[in-house]
Amino acid sequence: MRAKKIVLFVTVVTSFLSLYYLSFTFIDYRIQRQAEQKATDQEGRIDFEQRQAYLMEMWKKPVYNLLGSHYTYEEVKDRSLKLGLDLQGGTRVVMELSPVELVKALAGDNADAAFFKALQSADKERMNKHTASFAKRFIEAYKKIEPEGDLSDIFTSLSNEKEIEKTIDKEISLALDRSLTIVRTRLDRFGASQPTVQRLPITGRIQIELPGITDAQRVRKLLQGIAQLHFWEVAEPDEYIAYVESVNKFLLAEEKAAILKTLPQGIPEEEKNKHMPTQSLFQRCARAHFPYTISYAAQEVDHIKSLLARAEVRALLPAHITWMWGKAIQIQNDRKEEIVTLYPIKRTPAQKPLLEGDLITRAESLLDNGRPVVTMHMNSRGAHIWKEVTANQVGKRIAIVLDDQVYSAPVVQQEIPNGVSQISGDFSLEDAKDLANILQAGSLPAPLKIVEEVIMGPTLGKIAQNQGLVTTAIGLALVLLFMMVYYAKAGMIANMALLFNLLFMAGMLAQLEATLTLPGIAGLVLTIGMSIDANVLIFERIREELADKVPLKEAIRRGYAKSASSIIDSNITTFLVGVILYCLGQGQVRGFAIILMIGIVSSLFSSIFITQLFFSFYMERYPAPSITFAYGNVAMLFKRMKINFIAIRYRLYIFSLLFITLGGFCFYYCKGLAVGVDFAGGRAYVVRFDSAVEASSLRDRLATEFAKGVEVRTYGANHVMQITTSYLSHDDSLAADETVKDKLETALQQYAKEKGEEPASHANFCIVSSSKVTATVAQDIQKSAKKAIIFALFAIFIYTALRFRKWSYGVAAIVALIHDALAVVAGFCMARALGFSYEVNEVFLAAMLTIIGYSINDTVVIFDRIREKIKSKGNTTIVEASIINQAIGETLSRTVITSFTTLLTVAMLFFFGGEALRGFSFALLLGVLFGTYSSICMAAPLLTDLSNKFSKASALASKQP
Repeated sequence: MRAKKIVLFVTVVTSFLSLYYLSFTFIDYRIQRQAEQKATDQEGRIDFEQRQAYLMEMWKKPVYNLLGSHYTYEEVKDRSLKLGLDLQGGTRVVMELSPVELVKALAGDNADAAFFKALQSADKERMNKHTASFAKRFIEAYKKIEPEGDLSDIFTSLSNEKEIEKTIDKEISLALDRSLTIVRTRLDRFGASQPTVQRLPITGRIQIELPGITDAQRVRKLLQGIAQLHFWEVAEPDEYIAYVESVNKFLLAEEKAAILKTLPQGIPEEEKNKHMPTQSLFQRCARAHFPYTISYAAQEVDHIKSLLARAEVRALLPAHITWMWGKAIQIQNDRKEEIVTLYPIKRTPAQKPLLEGDLITRAESLLDNGRPVVTMHMNSRGAHIWKEVTANQVGKRIAIVLDDQVYSAPVVQQEIPNGVSQISGDFSLEDAKDLANILQAGSLPAPLKIVEEVIMGPTLGKIAQNQGLVTTAIGLALVLLFMMVYYAKAGMIANMALLFNLLFMAGMLAQLEATLTLPGIAGLVLTIGMSIDANVLIFERIREELADKVPLKEAIRRGYAKSASSIIDSNITTFLVGVILYCLGQGQVRGFAIILMIGIVSSLFSSIFITQLFFSFYMERYPAPSITFAYGNVAMLFKRMKINFIAIRYRLYIFSLLFITLGGFCFYYCKGLAVGVDFAGGRAYVVRFDSAVEASSLRDRLATEFAKGVEVRTYGANHVMQITTSYLSHDDSLAADETVKDKLETALQQYAKEKGEEPASHANFCIVSSSKVTATVAQDIQKSAKKAIIFALFAIFIYTALRFRKWSYGVAAIVALIHDALAVVAGFCMARALGFSYEVNEVFLAAMLTIIGYSINDTVVIFDRIREKIKSKGNTTIVEASIINQAIGETLSRTVITSFTTLLTVAMLFFFGGEALRGFSFALLLGVLFGTYSSICMAAPLLTDLSNKFSKASALASKQP
C-alpha cells in the first residue's frame, strides 16, 4: 500500500513538473509562430532575417505570466526545450588553439633549429592522436632530435623538464579558458539568441553554436579576430554633465513638438502641459544617479544606442569623449533586471589608450580576507608605464576594455610602482574569474582557427522540424494501435504508460537543458518502439501464468516478479551503450545518447510502476476484474510455432557467412562505402536547383573542376543534391573555403548553361547548407568511432559474462554482435552496388551502437530464460539443445513483437524522416532485422556449442593429476 502511494506521488509530481517545464516550450513556439507570421510575405515566403530581428526585439520583453511571475522571452527561451541547428538553422563552428605559437612565446621566440623541429614533430603527432599531452610529445621529440640538448637553456625561467612540461600544459589549459571567455564576450554582443559555447572533452577544442545565424563571413570575422584589450581613462562627471544635459534638452524639445502635433488646437495651456513630459526618454529610462552614472535596463539599450547614433545628438556631445557600454550586471530586485552602464571614455589626441593588454603577463582571481579580488602582473615595460599612469590617476577611474566593451572601471587608490596591481570591488567568485580571464586575454599569443564548420539554412531546418513531428506522430499512432489490437485492455494500460513516458522524457529534456537534434528525434521515435518492450515481457509472462490457470491477481504479481531480471539485464546493457556514446561522441551523437539514456530510465518507470499502479486500481475498483491480455486465440499465435533452431544452426551460420561475404564483394566492387565528411574530411554542400538534376551528369561536370574526387547524390528530391568534395581538405584556411565555394558556384553555373538555362546565375540554384571538417577532426571522429564500438563490445562482454557467471554467455553474445555489425555494413555495400548510396557519417556510429544495444537486449532475454530453465533442472554445466529450443520458443512472441513495434517506428523514420536521417534509419532497419535474427539463430545456438566445449575442456582439466 505504501509503495503504491509513493509511485502515485512520484507520478503526479513528475507529471506536473514536466508540464511546467514544457509550458515554456509552448510559449516559445507561440512567439516563433508570431515571428514567422510577421516575416511572411503575400506569396507565403519567410524572410528569415526579418524573423530573427523580431525575435531579438522580443528578447527582453515579458511574454509569459505564470501564477503571477513574469518571464521575458530570454527567460522563456532559457527554460524551453532547445532545438539543434539541424532543426532551426544556424551555424556550428569548432575551433582549435594551436599550441605551437604558445610554446614559442614561452621560449621567448628562441631561434634554435632543434626546438623548431621538435615543435613541428609534436604538432604532427597532435593531429594524429591524443594519447599524450602536447608538452610530453614536444619534450620526447626534442630528446630524439637533440639527445645532449638541455631545454632549460631555451626556457630560461624554468629549471627542468618536469617543470617545463607542467608549465606548457598549464599555459595551454589557461589559454583555452581565456579563449572561451573572449568568444563568449563577443557572442554576447553579436545578436544571436541562445548562443552555446562549450569546451569539448578529450580534444580540448571549443564548439560554438549560433541558432538563426547563417552569415559565415561575419561569424568567421567575429571569432577569429584578434582580441583588443585596452586601459582607458574614465571622464569625470564635470567633464560631460553639461553635454548630457544639452542632449536631454534637445530630445525633450523634440518629444514635446511631436506630442503637440497630436493635440487638438486651442486647448488651454494647463491642459497642454499635462500631456508634456518633463524629462526626455534618454533620462526617463535611466536608472538612479543620472547623469553622474548613466545606466539602463538591458532591454532599453538598443533604443538608447539608436538615439546616440543620431547625427544631431553626436554633434551635441564632446569630441574627446567616446561612449562605451559595459557588461550587463544583474541586480537583485523584484524583476531581477540586468543593468548596463554607459561609460564616458576620454580619448587622447593621439587616440592611444593608457596601456595595452599585451603588457600583462599574468592575472588570477584570489580571495583576500574572504573577498574575491583580481591580481594583475605586468612585464618590466608595462610596470614602468603603469607606474606613471597610476601616479597621474589617483582617485580617478580607469576602464578595462575588451573589444570596446567595458568590463570594469576600478578607482586608482595609489601609485603602483612594481607592476603588480590588485583590483577589488563588489565581485562574485565567478565575476573575479571572468575579469582575470579578460586581463589575461590581452597576452593571448595563439590565435584560434576553425577546424569544423556547419551552416544549416533555416528553410532546411524548418523542413526537418516538420518531418520529425510527422514521423513521431505516425510512429506513436502505429504502436498505440498495435498494442490495443494485440493485448486488448492490457494494451490500453500499456499505451497510457507510454504516453506518460513521452511526457516525462520531454519534461526531463527541457529541465536538463538538453538540445533536441534530428538524431535526437530519431532517438525519441526509436524509444517509442522499444519502450513497450518491458510491458511485452511482463504481459507474456502473465499470459503464461493465466494459461496454467493461475488467478488473475496472482498471475499479474508473478508476471512482474519473473520478468524483473530480464528487464533489468536487457536495459542495463542498452544503457551502457548510451553512456559510451555520450562519453566518446560529439554534438548530435551526444544528443542522441542523452535521449536514449533518458528514454531507458523513463520507460522502465512507466512500464513497470505506472502499469502496475493501473492494474492495482482496476482490481481494487472491480470485485471481479475482467482485464484481458489478448483477443481470441492471438496469444497462441507463436506458441504453435515449433522450430528446432539447434538442428538447423549450421545452415544459419552458412547463410550469415554468405551474406557477409557478398557484402565484402560489393565493398570491393564499389571501392568502399559512401563515407561522409565527418569521417573523410572535406566540404559538403546541399544545393537546391530550380529543376530536376541528374546526379551522374552533375558529378561528371564537377569532376572537371575539382582536382580531387567529388561525390554527388540525391538529397530527398531530384532537384536537391548533396555535393561532397575532398578538394583542399587539408587546407582549413578561410581562403581555401572561398576557393572551393567559388569553384563549386562556377561549375554549377556552367552546368546550368549547358542545360540551356539562361541566364546562368545564382537564380538557378541555391546553397541551402554547407559543412567543413578538417582532416584532423575527421581522424579524431574515426578514432572515437572505433573506441566507442570496442568499448561497447568489451563492456557488454564483461557484464554478460559476470551476470550469467559463464564466459560462454559473453563470447556467444559478442560473436552475435560482431555478426550484426558486419551484416549492417554488408547491407550498406549491397545497397550502394544497387544504386542506393547511404552516407556513412558520425550519426551512422550512433546507429551502429544502438544496434549493438538493441541486439544484446534481445539476446539477454533469451539467455535469461535459458538460465532459468537450467536452474529448474538442476543442471549447471551442460546446456542441452532442448533447453535452448524451449527458451527460444517461449520468448519468441516477445522477441517478434518488440522487433515489430521497433521496425514500425524505424520504417516511419526511413520513409518520412527526411534525407538527413535516411542512412541512419536504413542502418537501424538492417540492425533490428539482423539483431532479432542473431539473437534467435546465432547467439542462442552458439551457446550450445561454446558451453558444451567449455564444459568438456573443464572436465578434462579436472581429471589431469
